[in-house]
Amino acid sequence: MADQTVGGMMEGALEKIRTMVDSDTVIGTPITTPDGVTLIPVSRLSFGFASGGNEKTASSAKPGIWGGSGAAVKMEPMGFLVIKDGGVRMLNIQQPACSTADRLIDMAPEIMEKLESYIEKYGKKQDQQG
Repeated sequence: MADQTVGGMMEGALEKIRTMVDSDTVIGTPITTPDGVTLIPVSRLSFGFASGGNEKTASSAKPGIWGGSGAAVKMEPMGFLVIKDGGVRMLNIQQPACSTADRLIDMAPEIMEKLESYIEKYGKKQDQQG
């Protein structure tokens, strides 16, 4: 440990975070059911990192380093992407939204899907009439 630096400690802690946090942690491995529905787990990932220390040079009375570093990772399941019959939707497993803005954000994909189908349907009728 005597040859380690504060920068080395920080790099070591960051490397541990990199091994814990990869794309498979946020978007899980797809699961296909016997009836052809594909479920993809989706999680929210939060992490924090702190490091500090002091390096004493060789000219100091007691050369070396004093310090520490730490990291924390929190993984929270959000839901599943459900792929069925060519369509994709999000199946949330969290508590429902508590404010109007949160509800609108949660409903945005469904609203967009309905608008697209309305535009397709309305556009076909206009083409047939015109």
